[in-house]
Amino acid sequence: MSVELTPAHQLTTSDDTRRWGQDLGRRLRAGDIVVLTGELGAGKTTLTQGLAEGLGVRGPVTSPTFVIARVHPSLTNGPALVHVDAYRLSGGLELDDLDLDASVEDSVTVVEWGHGLAEALSDSWLEIELVRAVAGPAHSEATAPEQIIDHDPRTVRAIGHGPRWQR
Repeated sequence: MSVELTPAHQLTTSDDTRRWGQDLGRRLRAGDIVVLTGELGAGKTTLTQGLAEGLGVRGPVTSPTFVIARVHPSLTNGPALVHVDAYRLSGGLELDDLDLDASVEDSVTVVEWGHGLAEALSDSWLEIELVRAVAGPAHSEATAPEQIIDHDPRTVRAIGHGPRWQR
């Protein structure tokens, strides 16, 4: 059971992406799984920063590429944010090794590059697709992250899977 929760929407700047994430973050609750898909430089971490602001968790939120997962405790008595980057994981067994199922009921779990992996954590998950308007490399090593998205609009879609998102 899948349902498109929002029509495709264009995000022009990194601020647009953060605001969109912030609005979504206010609607998330403990136990929610958010799977972010999109190519390198599509804005997955920028979107997660907005989710974190909406949830009211401790930051800063940066890409967990090399540490794989970070926990951001709530500052508002809400759920913590567990931010995972599955890019370097080779499969579901390595995701299991992170023991995310121990915290999934009490947290909002956001998994970048999690398509095909994170869905096993729950019978419901929210998939956010970020598609850059221009294909190809998003940036060079010298490009600052905030400049990436501001010069390259993207389209965002939210697709809910499972009973949580059918309402």
